[in-house]
Amino acid sequence: MTALRNDRFLRALLRQPVDMTPVWMMRQAGRYLPEYRATRQRAGSFMTLCTTPELACEVTLQPIDRYPLDAAILFSDILVVPHAMGLGLTVNEGVGPHFERPARTPSDIRAIGIPDPEIDLRYVIDSVRLIRRELNGRVPLIGFAGSPWTMATYAIEGRGTKDFHVVKTMMYREPRILHELLEKLARAVVLYLNAQIAAGAQAVMVFDTWGGALSTPAYEEFSLRYMRQIVEGVGKESEGRRVPCILFTKGGGQWLDLIAGTGCDAAGLDWTTEIGAARQRVGGRIALQGNMDPAVLLATPERIREEVAAILRSFGPHAGHVFNLGHGITPDVDPENAGVFIEAVHRLSAGA
Repeated sequence: MTALRNDRFLRALLRQPVDMTPVWMMRQAGRYLPEYRATRQRAGSFMTLCTTPELACEVTLQPIDRYPLDAAILFSDILVVPHAMGLGLTVNEGVGPHFERPARTPSDIRAIGIPDPEIDLRYVIDSVRLIRRELNGRVPLIGFAGSPWTMATYAIEGRGTKDFHVVKTMMYREPRILHELLEKLARAVVLYLNAQIAAGAQAVMVFDTWGGALSTPAYEEFSLRYMRQIVEGVGKESEGRRVPCILFTKGGGQWLDLIAGTGCDAAGLDWTTEIGAARQRVGGRIALQGNMDPAVLLATPERIREEVAAILRSFGPHAGHVFNLGHGITPDVDPENAGVFIEAVHRLSAGA
């Protein structure tokens, strides 16, 4: 494949020196961009956008064409894995994801098979291949998957939830059944991420969106245990270089030491964890990714620059920082403000 011309993102994840702090944004291919909205309208549905490699490639590249970002992230959804397991995913605008056949009984869970990525998720793997080709070495490509716990919350509840009533009832009443589902999901994610790496992904990230809803003992048993299994099972090298693995538990800053102990290369932080204190806790064990509040992008350019400077100051002149938002960029952000943010990260870190 084409040689990589900008590798500062990969170098930072491995805690190697960089000329400036690399930056990318979670959900950087999204509704805040007018070009994304146009492509989404042309596609007709979110699932068509996800399952058509040419369209997924198009929206993945849109923020790379617009901004000097240091990484591209595959456009897909964390729920395509349970969808490939036969649960019947639909995503409706303003409503969110919904599974037609949620897995709530032992027989439901036992009937679930492990998807073959090259067959059942071929559209994602083809998207990775196409994106790598079209990137032509400009920046690295990040592949990703949802954490087993996060995917299980949707698979069991059947939709998004605020109280996690159904899944937590299973967790405390029938933990063995929940573990059976989580084990299948973990095995599926290992296969899925390895297929993405084989197709050209140069780093991988596991999104544990709902890990923060758990108590510490439950987090260790039902979330972290399976993310550790993924870290251990995912390929560590491709095309002659390390493939870094990032774990991100939203609301999980209190478990940073546990996350660092999984063998991952980096941990994502949301804005509720002060990044300087986090760096002191993990030392040089792992890199850190984060962690500006996405709402800052709704402020003035001056305020955005101030917040970027404060986070860079907090982390300090140390290796191992990838600048990012603490969660996905929101649809109401002015694209010009995203540009201010990216420019500020590069300029202020290069002058440090």
